[in-house]
Amino acid sequence: MKKFTRNKKREGKDHAVSSNEVVEHTEAPGEEEVNTTLSLHPGSRVNDEEKYYYQFLNKELSPLKRNQLSLSGISLEQDEKSGAVAVTAFVRSSLKKPITLGKTFLLLLSPEGERLARKEFDLAALGELPAESSRPWQFLFEKGSVEKTDIPSEDWQLAFELKPKEVPHRLELDEKWEQSLAVEEQEKLASFVNQAEAPKPGEVNFLGLQQSRKEDGSLHVTLLIRNGSQKNIQLEQLPLVIEDAKGDIVAQGGFKLAPLSVSANTSKPWTFIFPAEMIKKQDADFSRWKAYPPKK
Repeated sequence: MKKFTRNKKREGKDHAVSSNEVVEHTEAPGEEEVNTTLSLHPGSRVNDEEKYYYQFLNKELSPLKRNQLSLSGISLEQDEKSGAVAVTAFVRSSLKKPITLGKTFLLLLSPEGERLARKEFDLAALGELPAESSRPWQFLFEKGSVEKTDIPSEDWQLAFELKPKEVPHRLELDEKWEQSLAVEEQEKLASFVNQAEAPKPGEVNFLGLQQSRKEDGSLHVTLLIRNGSQKNIQLEQLPLVIEDAKGDIVAQGGFKLAPLSVSANTSKPWTFIFPAEMIKKQDADFSRWKAYPPKK
């Protein structure tokens, strides 16, 4: 590890997270504040001067909430030739019991939160972290994992890359639908969306809600447009096929939309009207039916 002078300050910031976001079967954070005790790896070669300095730095750290893990930046060095970046930080645990960490991605962030480097580390190399402890460790980001050339020397942050929390697939209503649909009907529709199996990640599909034939021969179908992607979509033109229980095509046609926006991870109901000339089967069996874009 890098040698320090006694007057040197920590160059990096802190990043504390709930332990259950990194390690399974650990408890959620509590309000109790915990001061972590310095713990050196049994195999580390640290002289008395370095040990004293780590102790000094550790005493300056802010307390953690119970059941948190933290990365507290100490120093950063970048090799001018290779571009690799070596980051030294305290790995801290406020759990009441010892813990061994596993593989996880770590990020190096700028003072503004911009990602500078990303790499997966096997944190089992730190050994078992004692309860309520703080262990200094060096993390090497090789050139291939460094994404920016301009690495700041201060106020950077070493951070855990956390998995995005799963957001339940939900109902989205157009403003006109909100105004015209009774609250009770909105609640029923929302419950239906919540109970239905969500579309696969990245998938956009259609789920039939209701259909009716009108006196003028047209077919009105109400569908849920289900957006399983993490991005909003805009539908400007939509070709649709309606198929009945026997697998026969009942109606087929294309629709021009305003465009129609469907937010990420939502289902939006919309009604499509097939005029009489688009109807291909008059005696359709609607005991079961489905809607889908025609195959190219």
